[in-house]
Amino acid sequence: MKIASVRATPLNLPVELPLPSGQRKSTSLSLCLVDVELDDGRVGTGMTGITEEEVIASIVNDIAAHALVGMDPLRHEQAWDRLYWLLTPRGQSGYASHAMAAIDLALWDLKGQILGQPCWRLLGGARAQVPVYATFGFVFFDRDELAAAARAWVERGFPRLKMTVGHHALQRRDEPRPLADVVAEDLRRIRAVREAVGPDVQLFIDANCSLDYTHALWLAQRAEDLGIGFFEEPVSQNDVPTLAKLRAKTRIPLAAGQNEALASRFRDLLVAQAVDVVQPNACITGGFTQCQRVAALAYAHNAQFANGGAWPHHNMHLHAGLAHGGLVEYHAAALECCRLVFDDLAEPSQGVLTLPETPGLGFRPNRARVAELARRPGSRGVGKA
Repeated sequence: MKIASVRATPLNLPVELPLPSGQRKSTSLSLCLVDVELDDGRVGTGMTGITEEEVIASIVNDIAAHALVGMDPLRHEQAWDRLYWLLTPRGQSGYASHAMAAIDLALWDLKGQILGQPCWRLLGGARAQVPVYATFGFVFFDRDELAAAARAWVERGFPRLKMTVGHHALQRRDEPRPLADVVAEDLRRIRAVREAVGPDVQLFIDANCSLDYTHALWLAQRAEDLGIGFFEEPVSQNDVPTLAKLRAKTRIPLAAGQNEALASRFRDLLVAQAVDVVQPNACITGGFTQCQRVAALAYAHNAQFANGGAWPHHNMHLHAGLAHGGLVEYHAAALECCRLVFDDLAEPSQGVLTLPETPGLGFRPNRARVAELARRPGSRGVGKA
């Protein structure tokens, strides 16, 4: 039983999100599927997202695939280490980590198929359900729409919600958009959501690394009385000293890590006491193999361990597998992408996802739809094997 081929399919997917007004917001998100096929015909599929999908496909098809053909698919540590030294020999991360994550997930999907077990059981089998939070509050909602959307998600049975703040403030300073104005409006938006859902719904905020220390601190201190569960990626670059300084001056717990790749980065965040919640993402942070290492660091530091950065149907396996697994992000826009690509996705009920018993990841790409989506303008189609 050997790896026969590895191939990537870059996809740029249309997404339509309903607005509370009844209109729909059209946008797009990218992801990259990776199939690892064995010499007996079995195929495991992984994916990555929040990246340049064509770059990832090129890394997989032109570099990584050649290093993996002929290997034993069950030796995922050997495969991960080989990819590490091939793609990140001097500690680089970025695109390489995305490619490694997609390949690693495909190998775990195969491992489950070969052994007849769902991935969450192979990862430890700590629980058969995981709690989710709905990421619903995007910049294209005005304040009233944001409040209405929050109420709608709570009515659907979601007791935990996340909204974005910061809105690319540092990236878009040339417009100009004074950061003070951005965070002042953010505070009004947070208040509108809290008033709409009441005190019992958990509420999280996420700046996507788009604020500096001064404005992140201004927002955090003024939002403390609004019952914020965590403030995710409040400052640019997830800068460790800045996060530590911010954490010392706010009562709101800080979270970060969805786009980090190196275990040493998570170590630095934890040793510096810069975050309360570490958030590796299995589709970005080097797959299940690397995320288990990060989870061990969190356990050793008695820190919370949760999923940031979306893709719940992959990350739920990690958090169900490990005893200290935490919240899984149910991201409205990313979810629409997954529904386009995959069949048999688990649906949450009352804020909880139940894990499948199907071997592997428990859901499969719809090959006909993927082929059609790959032919769309903006998607370059199936990469060469």
